[in-house]
Amino acid sequence: MEQFFEILKYILPSLVVFITVYFLYKLFVQAQERQKVLQLKQESKNVILPLRLQAYERVVLYLERITPSNLVIRLNNPALNVAQFQMLILSAIRNEYDHNLSQQLYISSFGWGTVKNAKEEVIKLVNLAAARVSPDAPSSELSSKIFELLVEGQQGPTDYSLEVLKKEISIYF
Repeated sequence: MEQFFEILKYILPSLVVFITVYFLYKLFVQAQERQKVLQLKQESKNVILPLRLQAYERVVLYLERITPSNLVIRLNNPALNVAQFQMLILSAIRNEYDHNLSQQLYISSFGWGTVKNAKEEVIKLVNLAAARVSPDAPSSELSSKIFELLVEGQQGPTDYSLEVLKKEISIYF
C-alpha cells in the first residue's frame, strides 16, 4: 500500500499539470479561432460594405427613374398615342427592374420588398391612368392623367420605399 501512495505522489502532480496545460491550450486555440473569425468578418465587411452601398445607390436611382413624374418627362413623345405611351412606360419600368434585380443580394428582404411594391404601384398607377383615357388619344392626355392621379394621392408610389432604404443605409453611418 505504501508503494501505491509513493506512486500516487509522483503521478498526481503530473496529472494535475497535464490537465491544466490541456485546458490552457484548449482555451488558447479557441481564442485564436475567435480571433481568425473576427478578422475574416472584418475583411468581409471591408469588401461587402462598398458593394452594399453601391446596391443601395443603384436601387435609389431605379426608384427615382420609375417615379411616375420622372418617367413621363423622360419618355415623353408627342407622336405616340396613349396605348403606345403606356406600353413604353411599362416596358421602361420592367427593363429598369430587370437591370437592377441582382441588387437584392445586398439589400434587406424588407427593403427589396418595398422596391417591388413600389414598382407594382407605379405600374398600377399607369394602368389606372390609361384606363381613364381613350387608347387613341395623344400621349399628353395620359401624362396629364398620371399627374392628376399623383396629385390625388397623398404619397407617391416610390416615396415609402425611398424612406425605407434611407433608414436602412443610415445604419451604416
